[in-house]
Amino acid sequence: MSEQKPGFLAPDQLLAHLKWRYAVKKFDPNRKVSPEDWAVLEESLILSPSSFGLQPWKFFVVKTPELREKLLGFSWGQTQVVDASHLVVLGLNPNVDEAYIDKFIDLTATSRQMDVEKLASSYGKVIKGFLGRMTTKEEIKAWAKLQVYIALGQLMTSAAHLGIDACPMEGFMPEKYDEVLGLTEKGFSAAVVCPVGYRDESDPYASYPKVRFSREEMLETL
Repeated sequence: MSEQKPGFLAPDQLLAHLKWRYAVKKFDPNRKVSPEDWAVLEESLILSPSSFGLQPWKFFVVKTPELREKLLGFSWGQTQVVDASHLVVLGLNPNVDEAYIDKFIDLTATSRQMDVEKLASSYGKVIKGFLGRMTTKEEIKAWAKLQVYIALGQLMTSAAHLGIDACPMEGFMPEKYDEVLGLTEKGFSAAVVCPVGYRDESDPYASYPKVRFSREEMLETL
């Protein structure tokens, strides 16, 4: 029998939430996520883990209806973009340079009351050595995009625990999103999109069984 930790979900509750979750194809445009729940989901994004803790991202919550209508035209007609309660564009930061790392080291030293010079000469040096092996901006972008997907997973899982639906979307035109939202000027690039809200009762995908390869095929203990 597993140990039930006070204040945490029981194993069967966790699995029930994950089995309930699916990529919503049709959102109910009349149902909105409460401000209280949305504040929690925003915090879950901020708490997302990343390589070295560098957080090479920024999350853009698109609320303006006119902007969302424009984005629909660059989303292959996927109406989740306009019907969901909230639309999150997860942007990657392609400019993780030495100045950015120094800023992160300063924040770490302040937050943990550590000597900034010692931290810079140890942890900071390791980070700069790792990123320094990426010789092109495209390599940095590819690395940053992988980090953004960690945050996407955290958002979707957190939403499921609150009984809130989400739909990860790669079917959009990143360059057009960057243009409409002015992301390039802000130093970011759209990596993935996630509408968040509540499923429409008429969405047939809600009742479809999950299709997953068997545990034996997908998981191996070495």
